[in-house]
Amino acid sequence: MRFHWFLPTTGDGHHVRPATTTVAAGAAAARPATLDYLVQVAGAAEAAGFDAALTPVGAGCPDPLVACSAIAARTGRLRLLVAFRPGFTLPTLLAQQAQTFQEISGGRLLLNVVTGGDPEEQRAYGDFLDHDARYGRTEEFLAVLRRTWTGRRFDHRGVHYRVSGGGLATPLPGIPEIYFGGASPAAERVAAAQADVYLMWGEPPAMIAERVARMRRLAAEAGRDLRFGIRLHVIARDTAEEAWAHARRLLDGMDPGRIAAAQARFARMDSVGQRRMAGLHGGSADALEISPNLWAGVGLVREGAGTALVGSYAEVSERIREYGRLGLSEFILSGWPHLEEAWRVGDSVLPRLAAPVPAA
Repeated sequence: MRFHWFLPTTGDGHHVRPATTTVAAGAAAARPATLDYLVQVAGAAEAAGFDAALTPVGAGCPDPLVACSAIAARTGRLRLLVAFRPGFTLPTLLAQQAQTFQEISGGRLLLNVVTGGDPEEQRAYGDFLDHDARYGRTEEFLAVLRRTWTGRRFDHRGVHYRVSGGGLATPLPGIPEIYFGGASPAAERVAAAQADVYLMWGEPPAMIAERVARMRRLAAEAGRDLRFGIRLHVIARDTAEEAWAHARRLLDGMDPGRIAAAQARFARMDSVGQRRMAGLHGGSADALEISPNLWAGVGLVREGAGTALVGSYAEVSERIREYGRLGLSEFILSGWPHLEEAWRVGDSVLPRLAAPVPAA
């Protein structure tokens, strides 16, 4: 299993905040997302044993490729999982940018494809394609991107892109792995054809198992293999009582106005994954433990990944092992504040997962 952390580029603190926007954020971030602070979080993740750090993309956060270029210069081993929106740049240009990033970072770039799930935000960027058309563009984008990396000259004429004599001057060594999430049938088809790692937001194990089985079938039909990953927050403490007390403090920091504003924004989205997240809690702060140690409270105010593993270090480790037994090998974790929680999870959870499981 590989473990990754998260860079809070909209700001950080002791309360749950949106990941990609300032909408419904409540009070200003106690810790602004300065470069110095993000480097501290990245450095903590690196020292704590995480393999990579995910950086989100959206209207409310700095450009992730630019930010991660600066962070790479001030870290040594940590890989940067950089989110990007297909359609907001040309695939041939992103191929060149990836080549440059690999050269200056020593090959530490990973790419997270975010097709986009908020039509209002997409239109603000100038993108007016509907849901399925965005995924059609994403599939074509990734196909052109992969061809560009080979260094062989090619022509392409598609629905969204036209290239004449494209291709890098030399093949790209260390091609970045492509992480891809999406719960709609259109997204699943693209992932099966183009992704290296299929990412899911944290759902109960039975729901995850069903998705893994379906994606394995789709990938096999495309003649490919996929790895699987999950995006989860973590609230782990010495005892379960301490962990749940912290979850309650996070919940107490979500006033009803913030929850209502966030839920109204989520309802207008055309993201199937966001709809699945909302369905776990129904907009209510009651009965938020939806599966053993899986808490849906984060999704009351945060878009995207809306669940957290809550419990003792031993309980959280066992829940991660449970997901691992379903076939998941990539875990992108986070917690508030991200600086301290990187150390906590690295010190008290990751070593348990590295240790052999005792024989029954």
